[in-house]
Amino acid sequence: MTTEAAPPPGSAGTPPAAPTADDYTSVQQSAEFGELRSSYRSFAFPLTVAFIAWYLLYVLLSNYAGGFMGTKLFGNINVALVLGLAQFATTFLIAWFYARYAATKLDPKAEAIKARMEAAE
Repeated sequence: MTTEAAPPPGSAGTPPAAPTADDYTSVQQSAEFGELRSSYRSFAFPLTVAFIAWYLLYVLLSNYAGGFMGTKLFGNINVALVLGLAQFATTFLIAWFYARYAATKLDPKAEAIKARMEAAE
């Protein structure tokens, strides 16, 4: 089943012109895009470095601190199991935190740039 939608008003059935390479270059060099990129980098890079350091700490402790990792906390639960499960928890926490950050800080800036590009067509 296909649905034939009417063309948007004022378009007369012709597709809009695609932005040119110069349009993309001018947006890339704009202060607005630089601010968006800076906002993304200031969030993503520190969290990436922190998570990789946390992961490597777990691997190094597993390899070189077997006694510590084997320390029983309660019942058959040891430090290694708790830290391993914490790896999963931090992964989901970072994903949730990024989604929240992107929705409030990055997406509005990206939408503004997109709207400006589409208006120039």
